[in-house]
Amino acid sequence: MSLYRGMDRAALDAAYNNSAAVADSTALLADFDARSARLRATRNQYLDLRYGPAERNRIDYFAADAPGPVLVFIHGGYWQMRRKENFSFVAEGPLAHGIHVALVGYTLAPEKPLAGIVDEVRTAIAWLAARVARFGGDAAHIYVSGWSAGGHLTAICLNQPAVKGGLAISGIFDLEPIRLCFLNDKLGLDAHEARRLSPLLHLPAASMPLSVACGGGELPELQRQSETFAMARDRAGLPGRLLRLPGHNHFTILEELARADGALTAALLELTAA
Repeated sequence: MSLYRGMDRAALDAAYNNSAAVADSTALLADFDARSARLRATRNQYLDLRYGPAERNRIDYFAADAPGPVLVFIHGGYWQMRRKENFSFVAEGPLAHGIHVALVGYTLAPEKPLAGIVDEVRTAIAWLAARVARFGGDAAHIYVSGWSAGGHLTAICLNQPAVKGGLAISGIFDLEPIRLCFLNDKLGLDAHEARRLSPLLHLPAASMPLSVACGGGELPELQRQSETFAMARDRAGLPGRLLRLPGHNHFTILEELARADGALTAALLELTAA
C-alpha cells in the first residue's frame, strides 16, 4: 500500500535510513568520535555549559584565538540518537577562520517530544546570546547550523532574535514522510504536529539568509527535501541558496565544514561577511 510518493512502508523506511545506505557509516562515525576527542583535548574550550535543567541541556563552546562571530552547531541523529560530543570535529573549519563554535546538546526522543526539543534548542541559542561575550564571542553575529535532524532544527530556529543567518546541512524540512516511516516509532508525531513543525510548510514573510546543503551521493529523499525547501524559499523571495556537493554522502558532507578550505566553511564565511 502506498503511503507517500508511491512508496509503501518498507520503501519509505529505506528512503530515510542513512546508516543502511552508507556501507561504511559505522567506521565514519567512529572516526568522527576519535577526531572529536582530539579536538576537545587540544582546543580552547568550555565544556558542558548548562543552559537548562535536563541532563542533555549542555553546550560545548570552542573559543577562537580572538573575538569573533559564533556558529551554533546542532547535531543530528533523527532527534533520537547521537550527542554533541560526536561532532566536535566540525569546529575545526570555522575555528581556522576565527569563528567560535558552540555545540548544543538536547534531550532525545522519546524522552522529549519534538516540540520540546525545538524549545530546548531555542533556549540554548538565547542562553548563548546572553553569554558569548564572556568567551570572546560576538553576540551581534551569531549563526546557526546543523546536520540531518540538526538541519531541521536550524531551519526552525532561524527566526530566533539573536540569529543572523543559517546553514542547514542534509536536513529534513517536511516531516510528513518521517511521521509515516520507522523513525516515528520514537518520535510519536501525529499529522498535526508533523505539519506544525515542518519548516517547508511555514515559510515566513521575512527571514535571515539560509544556505541549504545536501550531498550528491545522499539518498534521493534527502536530496529532494533540501531541493524542495530551498526552491520554496527562493519562490517566496527569502534570502539564501542551495548547495549541492557532488561526491558526498550523508556523513562525508560534514568534511566540508570540518576543513578550513571546505565548501561548507566557505558558505559559512559568506554568511558572516554579509
